[in-house]
Amino acid sequence: MLAYVNDPERELLVEEEANLGEKGRYHPSTAAHIVNSKFGLHLPLYRLQDVYASCGITLSRSSLDYNLELAHDVTQELPKVMLSRFLGANCIGFDDTHVTLIMPGEIPKIDPDKTDPQTLRLIEKMEEAIKDKKDSLAAKMWGYTSFDPTVLYDIFDFRVSRHRDGPAELLVGYAGHATADCYSGNMSVILALESKMTRMACWAHARRHVYEHQHNDAAACALPLALINKIYDVGRRALGMSFEERGKLRATETRMYLDRLREWLDGPVAASLLPSSKLAGAFNYIRNHWDALNVFVTDGRLPIDNNQDERLMRRVAVGRKNWLFVGSMRAGIRNADLMTLVASAHRNDLDVMMYMESVITHMLRGTAKVEELLPDVWKTYHPEAIRTYRIEERQEKASIALEQAAKRRVRNELRKSMQG
Repeated sequence: MLAYVNDPERELLVEEEANLGEKGRYHPSTAAHIVNSKFGLHLPLYRLQDVYASCGITLSRSSLDYNLELAHDVTQELPKVMLSRFLGANCIGFDDTHVTLIMPGEIPKIDPDKTDPQTLRLIEKMEEAIKDKKDSLAAKMWGYTSFDPTVLYDIFDFRVSRHRDGPAELLVGYAGHATADCYSGNMSVILALESKMTRMACWAHARRHVYEHQHNDAAACALPLALINKIYDVGRRALGMSFEERGKLRATETRMYLDRLREWLDGPVAASLLPSSKLAGAFNYIRNHWDALNVFVTDGRLPIDNNQDERLMRRVAVGRKNWLFVGSMRAGIRNADLMTLVASAHRNDLDVMMYMESVITHMLRGTAKVEELLPDVWKTYHPEAIRTYRIEERQEKASIALEQAAKRRVRNELRKSMQG
């Protein structure tokens, strides 16, 4: 903080300006702790209220929510810069999940010159809810993740409906690879005439459909599931490789297993399944999306599935069980922005509390450029904030997976030699 010698009134003014709220009542660390508690640790405000009370601090829920508003007002430019960088990634994934939006007290008035598309859709949804005598709206929180190691950001976007306009508006102009589940709304965005995106499909979805219905015909599922597992096994072995090495491995081994799987899909066993059975539908899913499922083989940088984004959506699902609903469209947009900051900090293995306090402080006081506060940039200047144990845990998990895969290969080779 700047000090003004022999000017105590000016010193007090600077102290107030350096903090949040009226008369600088709240220190940035307070807002940072509340943001991390709600969106990082998934604590609803009424539980956080008890946490503070046990420390001798009495804050109302409205005060806690007010701190979230203050934090968002100060930091809302940062998610926009993150989004602009995000749209330069070579590959992204996206998904959505429902969020309950409490019915607003009154329908907003339409101003043809000022009313934004989001508000227009809110009005449309409110009119439908009033007609159906509902007291809440089925809104959506979209999650977007980058698979590009140079763009380690996760983006959240709140929408009042599941209409395709969410990703259609956010991803406008994006020209990289995009993976999502094969819901028609997602595909209509990726495959739109004006779209420059390359569509990818998720092997985890493809495998899950077969796995869930294998009880209908275990013998028919044995080989395709084994081949898909082989594809994943190659992927695990390639984790420590460079992109070029991984691409070469995929072009040989992975391609061999994919060719064998396609041959089986077009063969007599798959054709003998009842067309109306769910298992036949699972194999049709793979056939129908075969080209998109094979895109990842062409580039060692591309992911085999969209599991990274599915894990991202757990942040919404776990939080939703605690805070239950969103009180307004404004709160939904605020929550999405703050979740973007928290999730991206976590993605970069940062101490979220330390990062958020620094971001709020610098943006409040204007002591750093917005670009300097991007999590991947900020961490280079704050190595003490990196959670090294997270990195070690991932490395250990990957090592165990490789060891287990190696043991499976040895068992399979022994089994083959004994049968031969």
